[in-house]
Amino acid sequence: MDYKLGEFVRFVDEKREGYITRIFNDEMIGVTGDDDFEIPVLASKVTRVHGHVYDSTSAQGNAAERTAPAATFETKGIHLAVVPDQRKGSVVYFYLVNNTSFQLLLTLVTEKTKELRGEFAGIVNPGTATQVFTASLSELDMWPSFHLQVLYFTTQNISLPSPLLITEKFRAKDFAGTKKRVAQIKQDGWIIQLDQEEVKVDPEKLKESFFKPAEEKKEIAKPSREIDLHIEKLRDDFQFLSKSEILKIQLEHFKKSLDAAIVHKLPSIIFIHGVGNGTLRIELHKRLGKHPHVKTFMDARKEKFGYGATEVLLK
Repeated sequence: MDYKLGEFVRFVDEKREGYITRIFNDEMIGVTGDDDFEIPVLASKVTRVHGHVYDSTSAQGNAAERTAPAATFETKGIHLAVVPDQRKGSVVYFYLVNNTSFQLLLTLVTEKTKELRGEFAGIVNPGTATQVFTASLSELDMWPSFHLQVLYFTTQNISLPSPLLITEKFRAKDFAGTKKRVAQIKQDGWIIQLDQEEVKVDPEKLKESFFKPAEEKKEIAKPSREIDLHIEKLRDDFQFLSKSEILKIQLEHFKKSLDAAIVHKLPSIIFIHGVGNGTLRIELHKRLGKHPHVKTFMDARKEKFGYGATEVLLK
């Protein structure tokens, strides 16, 4: 069987059609129609409907490398975007998004129960996105581990970064944040940056910095269960601050409070960020998603905060 998630099929023996939303095994698939009801069916009992197969080529752009002047050459900006199918939300598509000025040579190998499988090998041009994998979000616990390798290439006189070697096993918390627009494919998805430096926190050094002798530094008190990040709660002169200054102050207070919660071994902490334009919320979720001491995070008590607060569960 060579069917894939997201393909549009029609039943052979009855007037029914829909999208493949589950692959049980080599012989059985799940098809969801307009009634949003998934029906198990033998793969031999359906046929493809041409013209409905999901098209991933439109986001790939021109095959030739796009060049950029050395003065504007972007060396960072490799992302993995996980985009839900607009027709059937249980199916998600993985894109490698290249916002650098390099041409990228990419391979993706998955691993499940110690079995390896090559999924994709190809070139991702600057400013484009290429679909590399498909899965069902409802079966996240059964997803394989991802092994990504990325090589950089350019014809310009630019120093090449070291190859990226990334192994990732996705968890539910990776999809707890807000979806953002993926410009190359004009859809919203969860975006994970692959080429940013990993944040490393040493708990022992963190303790030392918080509990130095009194003449060196005051002892930091145990943080409150709820931390209000509204700028008027942090600064009296907030009317005279620019937007960038406000965001910097809020993020510094967030980091200090999160570090204190880790040192004091709190099970959880709530950050009140408000709704606003969503900038602060997105920045918090971006940092929490990669933090090694964060178990997961979620919207905090909607009946009290609406969508204006995030609860963080710590390891």
